[in-house]
Amino acid sequence: MTPAPGEVVRVVIADDHPMFRYGLSAALDDVERVVIVGEATDGDHLLRLVRAHDPDVVLTDLAMPTLDGVTAVDRLVAAGDRPACIVLTMSEQDDSVLGALRAGARGYLLKGADRDEIVRAIETVAAGGTVFGDRVGRRVTELAARRDQQAPRPFPELTTRETEILGLVATGLDNRSIGESLHLAEKTVRNNVASILTKLHLRDRAAAVATARDHGLGA
Repeated sequence: MTPAPGEVVRVVIADDHPMFRYGLSAALDDVERVVIVGEATDGDHLLRLVRAHDPDVVLTDLAMPTLDGVTAVDRLVAAGDRPACIVLTMSEQDDSVLGALRAGARGYLLKGADRDEIVRAIETVAAGGTVFGDRVGRRVTELAARRDQQAPRPFPELTTRETEILGLVATGLDNRSIGESLHLAEKTVRNNVASILTKLHLRDRAAAVATARDHGLGA
């Protein structure tokens, strides 16, 4: 249920850089319709704060330890949790934008966005809309125009990160080696593998390897 006109929009921020969280919270502090109800340091922390505070909107970075922003958004959306998710990040790379959209993010802004743009985004997604920063919006348009020319993804239900990890699982790498290859914590890899097994309805890691190789991954 979205906030009614005039109601306060409750927001949780997730970013592993304390000074950025402090600056963003301070910038939004005197916005009458927005209240920060929690500040998370990583994706796992974000999921806990959402359960504890039931916010209307989540503002999350992508690159965070323990659990990245895309995976956190994906889990919130898959679980049917209420908050609309906005990615607020430095990256405008295609994989980052597509990963966020596939996970179910309703907004995508770059960290250079000013306070008014962020507030408008919060209010837009809280009301059920979708919003992108100007540069990101252009990237989305370009990607959509190219979509029909690209080969279909083998596992569209997976995020870009999960597909990447599944490909490495198919090569026989363990979680520690995958983490080292992708500069992720081993726990993050383990969480992603668990999500892959759930989404693809697979019994275990061996079944994941077989399925991935059947679809051309890990060759």
